[in-house]
Amino acid sequence: QVQLEESGGGKVQAGGSLRLSCTLSAPAFGSIVMGWFRQAPGKEREFVSAISEGSITKYADSVRDRFIISRDNDKRTAHLQMYRLKPEDTATYYCAAGTTTIVELRTGVGIPYWGKGTLVTVSS
Repeated sequence: QVQLEESGGGKVQAGGSLRLSCTLSAPAFGSIVMGWFRQAPGKEREFVSAISEGSITKYADSVRDRFIISRDNDKRTAHLQMYRLKPEDTATYYCAAGTTTIVELRTGVGIPYWGKGTLVTVSS
C-alpha cells in the first residue's frame, strides 16, 4: 500500500524559511510524480509545485523563485524548500503522488495518493 508522510511544517515569521519533506512508501519510487498542494482556511486547494521522476519541476506563479522542490530517489523523499515566506503562504500543505505526468498531477484531478497534510503558519 502506498503511503505519504509529510513533515517540516510549523510557524515562521514573514521572510523566513521552512523545509517540508514527504516520504513515500511504495515498491517503486522512480516512476512516480510527486507534488505539493496547499489549502488555506476558507479557500480551495491549490497547486504549489511538482517534480517528475526525471526531476523536471513545475511551480505555481505565486511561489516561483521562492520555493524549490527536489527529490531523493534513494530515500524516496521529496522536499519543498520555502524561502521568503509570506503571510499568504499560510496553509495546510499536502504531498501528492501518482503515476501520471507532471502536467496531469498539476491539475489535482485523479491523484491517487495524498498525505495527511502539514500546517505552515507565516506571521506578519
